[in-house]
Amino acid sequence: MSQRVVVTDHAFRDVEFEMAIAAKHGAEFECFSCDEQEETIAAIKDADVAFVNFAPMTEAVLSRFKPGATLIRYGIGYDNVDIEAAKKFGVAVANVPDYGVETVADHATSSLLAIMRRLPVYDSLIKANGWAKPAEVGSLRGFRSTTIGLVGFGRIAQAVHRRLAPFGFRFVAFDPFCGPEVFERLNVTSVSLQELSEQAHAVSLHAPSTPENHHLIGSEFLARMQRGSFIVNTARGPLVDLEALAEAVADGRIAGAALDVTDPEPLPADSPLRGFPQVVLTPHAAFYDDDSLANLQRLASEEAGRALNGEPLRCRIA
Repeated sequence: MSQRVVVTDHAFRDVEFEMAIAAKHGAEFECFSCDEQEETIAAIKDADVAFVNFAPMTEAVLSRFKPGATLIRYGIGYDNVDIEAAKKFGVAVANVPDYGVETVADHATSSLLAIMRRLPVYDSLIKANGWAKPAEVGSLRGFRSTTIGLVGFGRIAQAVHRRLAPFGFRFVAFDPFCGPEVFERLNVTSVSLQELSEQAHAVSLHAPSTPENHHLIGSEFLARMQRGSFIVNTARGPLVDLEALAEAVADGRIAGAALDVTDPEPLPADSPLRGFPQVVLTPHAAFYDDDSLANLQRLASEEAGRALNGEPLRCRIA
């Protein structure tokens, strides 16, 4: 009996890598655009391998997989996958954690530099008034007197550090799971989350979404930050309390923010954050460039090849 490979949903121009790996193994191949649970259940019927982007991988969906099937999540996070249910029904789950490290770091770095130099505010003033005086954006701290705080100090945060270091910033980071030798090697000061909120003039988030991290950046964190500070989130939306952030932007404690991810997503139409020129919004796009997407699909397809061959998965998470 031939094997079956499906793509439940994707955001790419094509699925040539996935089609090629299925053809190489003589497997049937189908591609879908699933949003809801019932259509996802129908799509994965009899699948040996399923690629998933955002389609819901609930207990009801996972219960319909063939025992021993493999689910490959496009990307790093797997919030839409019920991991315990996957284990219960014997479905192997893998992700692709290393496809877009440099691209996300590019996005986080460019976002941070843009809001710190007040580029969106200058742009808004000129478009509205024809011109602007430099001081109309308020105080503008020089990079060499600025402390950057990194919440999470894994691969992406370290890549952000590499990009920002030549500008002369001082760095502090909070990551209880990162060894002291990494901080020492990169000349970054390890601090508590409270110390980071008090010392950093700009904060870039690189932590996972866990129950412990829910609203990590909330009213208490923001109240401790120095007036005129900045927030960048290219990690996970639930890390930031949007209501608290909006209040902090409105009263000037936060001088600018760049949000690639929010909770909920997209940002509600009535959110006050949509109305601030000093808040930059991007559509969960930090991962996006041609090189990154090619790496993602290639690595995911290679993982599918291992599953079809009965080989150990490179990045198995369940």
